[in-house]
Amino acid sequence: MSLYYFDNAATTVLDEDVFNEMRPFMMINYGNPSSLYTLGKISKQAIEKSRSDIAKIINSKPSEIYFTSGGSESDNMAIKGIARAYKQKGNHIITSSIEHPAVLETCKDLEKEGFKITYLPVDQFGSINLKQLETSITPSTILISIMFANNEIGTIEPIESIGKIASKYNIPFHTDAVQAMGAIRIDVKELNISALSFSAHKFYGPKGVGALYISEDIDFQRLISGGHQEKEKRAGTENVAGIVGMSTALNKSYANLTDHNTSIKNLRDYFLSEITKKFPDIKINGSILKRLPGNANISFRNRDRKKILDKLDSVNICASAGSACSAGFLKQSHVLNAIGMPKDYSGNSLRITIGKYNTKEEVDFLIKTLAEIVPQC
Repeated sequence: MSLYYFDNAATTVLDEDVFNEMRPFMMINYGNPSSLYTLGKISKQAIEKSRSDIAKIINSKPSEIYFTSGGSESDNMAIKGIARAYKQKGNHIITSSIEHPAVLETCKDLEKEGFKITYLPVDQFGSINLKQLETSITPSTILISIMFANNEIGTIEPIESIGKIASKYNIPFHTDAVQAMGAIRIDVKELNISALSFSAHKFYGPKGVGALYISEDIDFQRLISGGHQEKEKRAGTENVAGIVGMSTALNKSYANLTDHNTSIKNLRDYFLSEITKKFPDIKINGSILKRLPGNANISFRNRDRKKILDKLDSVNICASAGSACSAGFLKQSHVLNAIGMPKDYSGNSLRITIGKYNTKEEVDFLIKTLAEIVPQC
């Protein structure tokens, strides 16, 4: 039976070209990059080339790129690292109510350390209010952390305006760009971003590797102690193959960005148009205009999403109810609560995320299947 994969926000398949670039660093050039002999130096050179390639893509310096195990570690490293480094200046952090758990749980940890967190509400589309952000700033505010694009509903936040506000008050601005990287061109200098988190497996790279950009003007404390890797900010032997794969995947994503985004958005819009014809009372969650190209988050009225997901799975269709990091619980999404989901739609959302390998034939099969199974659920 064919596999119909519509959960690209959770993870993407590893691009074959990316794997081919990674393979030598698993089988041939496997030296520890901290070693002083040639095999180790080859690995070290590959890391530094990847660092330079990634820095060029986001318009940073190579020295401002730190490699991590993924988006969650990068978020923790940025938020805890900056907060603890600046705690003598203040203890107030501003974030949003719809952040990924990697940000929200990190902020909860910091609250236990005495930090004060402002969780900004969002409107019905999932966007923060810029005036509310600015009025929330106090003399003790040391960090603003607002995600670039939401992982559940796909809404893109007004990052440029947030960056201007942060710059105006000389406050570091961190953004979780895990969903945006590879789908949106990001210039950290132009957008006044102080710190940016991302993860390779969201743009057809390998799992278990990510990166954090932190401006050289921003101080931060390390989370992981041990060796001297990553300028003594992140101890541990580097994932050389993963790092090479991440830079390769990112380069490839941006080389074909316009064509891929157009194709993906067309499929997404086609899906929403057709599924709305089948279910006129369906709710489309998030902003229509300011939205990631492949995201379609929909809610059915008075239906059971677990039954829908189970029936989809029975015919090899992969979809989700929201964040892959909390989907196992299938509880009501904090994001949908924040945008004011009506009670009769509550808990009945599906997240369909389309990627570069999806086809119209696959989307047609998804629409046909939903039309058949949703009335049974």
